[in-house]
Amino acid sequence: MQYFTFTKQQPSVLLIARVLLMLLFVIFGYQKLIHFGGTVNYMQVLGTPLPTVAALIAVVLEFFAGLAIMLGFFTRPIAIILAIYTLATAIIGHPFWSMGGAEQMAAEINFYKNISIIGGLLLLSVTGAGPYSLDKK
Repeated sequence: MQYFTFTKQQPSVLLIARVLLMLLFVIFGYQKLIHFGGTVNYMQVLGTPLPTVAALIAVVLEFFAGLAIMLGFFTRPIAIILAIYTLATAIIGHPFWSMGGAEQMAAEINFYKNISIIGGLLLLSVTGAGPYSLDKK
């Protein structure tokens, strides 16, 4: 019995997976960067301590760490850091357990999307970036 595998395509699949997984981070990290004042204001609305520092951390991790993973640069450690950050943003940004109605449903969906993203990041921390990466250069 022969099993369907991506053995020959694994390098390409890892590259595609890295790019797709990081697309969300890079797009929204870039938005946070170019609208930094609005990002700080949003952090204040959330009640985040040190909102300017929190906004800076969000930009660095979403945009710059996202780009690094797309390029396959220090992929394993950055994936772990980004997984921890994503858990924190799920808890801080999507507290569905303290909401009601439609707002609760939207927050719960986004919370569990973050949890799913964490799964992808943990998987990436185990597999590494693959041969099409700066890690392999």
